[in-house]
Amino acid sequence: MLRSVILFLAIFAVAVSATNVKKCKKGPLPISTIIEGCETLPCDVIKGTTAIMNAQFVGTHDNIRSMTTKVRATVLGLTVPYALPDDVADVCANLLDGATCPIDEGEDAIYSFKFPIDNSYPEISVKVEVSLVDDDTNEPVACFVADIKVKKGSSL
Repeated sequence: MLRSVILFLAIFAVAVSATNVKKCKKGPLPISTIIEGCETLPCDVIKGTTAIMNAQFVGTHDNIRSMTTKVRATVLGLTVPYALPDDVADVCANLLDGATCPIDEGEDAIYSFKFPIDNSYPEISVKVEVSLVDDDTNEPVACFVADIKVKKGSSL
């Protein structure tokens, strides 16, 4: 009984703190996505900091050996790819809790996406689509969309 209560509380805690992100047109929505400091979209991100987004996802097929994060940003109706540094884009290198690739179908893992917010970014609203793409099939294993608002920090 105690074990069931603990499991329920753990699931409830994740559900309460998860950010209400949107589904992409292609690819499954992660089980849970947490954007630190944000439960409801749009999320405020501060210039000169790093936004941390943790996405818990499930393998869509067996033997996913490597994945790349692909980001697309939409501003004023224009959608463009957003290049990430290799160390940030490498999903397998940024898995939490000891998870490693390969990921098999039904196996869940948590990816920690650290998104640097450069001081040169304009203070605007942006729709950001984050896809975790299997490098072998070029298909998304998970994908979510978050509306963010870039803001100036108090020390800038």
